Amino acid sequence: MTRQYEAVYIFDSTLEDTAINDKISRFHGLLSASGDIAIDHWGRRQLAYPIGQKENGYYAIARFEAEPAKLPEYERALKLDEGIVRYLITLHEHEVGAPAIEPGSEIGLRRRDDDEEDEE
Repeated sequence: MTRQYEAVYIFDSTLEDTAINDKISRFHGLLSASGDIAIDHWGRRQLAYPIGQKENGYYAIARFEAEPAKLPEYERALKLDEGIVRYLITLHEHEVGAPAIEPGSEIGLRRRDDDEEDEE
């Protein structure tokens, strides 16, 4: 069973663009991802706070479909790579649990004053 994931990478800003693309390709090769991997390059930006000696990073966001069993090896490769400052892997939106609540739907929603009436 495959699931939709989203990964945010912050690479060392001193890396060249070709090196960053090579690293991303190598990481995604470990996933044996089914379907296309959408990569959105945000480029070099200032970090919100310094991480070690680094104040800038190269941001890239990837969306892909993969089997959960492949993630430990993928995450291990990310941890060992010195060119990555930070990363975050999450399930893609609406992948967790219940479906999204549609506007105007009040299922499961209660007003605060309803709770107060129950206590009396």
